[in-house]
Amino acid sequence: MQFVAFERNKQGTGASRRLRIAGRVPGIVFGGTTNPVNIELDHNALWHALKKEAFHASLLDMEFAGKTEKVILRDVQYHPFKQLVLHVDFQRVDAKTRLHKKVPLHFVGAEQSPAVKEDKCVVNHVMTEIEVECLATQLPEHITVDLSQATKGGSIHVSHIQLPAGVKVVNHGRGDQTVASMVAPAEELLVAAPVAAAVDPKAKGKAKK
Repeated sequence: MQFVAFERNKQGTGASRRLRIAGRVPGIVFGGTTNPVNIELDHNALWHALKKEAFHASLLDMEFAGKTEKVILRDVQYHPFKQLVLHVDFQRVDAKTRLHKKVPLHFVGAEQSPAVKEDKCVVNHVMTEIEVECLATQLPEHITVDLSQATKGGSIHVSHIQLPAGVKVVNHGRGDQTVASMVAPAEELLVAAPVAAAVDPKAKGKAKK
């Protein structure tokens, strides 16, 4: 994906506030052999780009000062309740840059699995993204998780995922985590309600003759 950034000359809280009022977003680009550079972006264009999954987990082409640089999105700050981006950070990358980056998981094949097709199980997505380590040029936009062989009561773990070449999972010592589980549907038990016999209140206390 490609976006356009402009040099930001004024800094500080007041300058950033005026920038946002004008429909711009302050940001910064760091990394590589070049010093960090303060930038600004068009808010509406950035807002729509942030709605796309690929903008968060893939290499981006940033047009800046007459040239194009490879960057990745590192951080976004949003307003607590307004639809407003307050600040954005990008990192420069090249073919030698190694990254730790969270990548979204795409689940496929559930409808063809024995768990869903035969046993009517529900897929419980325990994880929706996973952190990986790889070269910047090997960063995948997403990682596919195949559920086509899943069975009732079974679980898919990180070790079951087929990773792209050069990509490995960063688990921070948490072991082989569960990615998804196949949960059997809850059975509704129909219990017949007992029919209470009608009792004449006037008959209470009367002895049978």
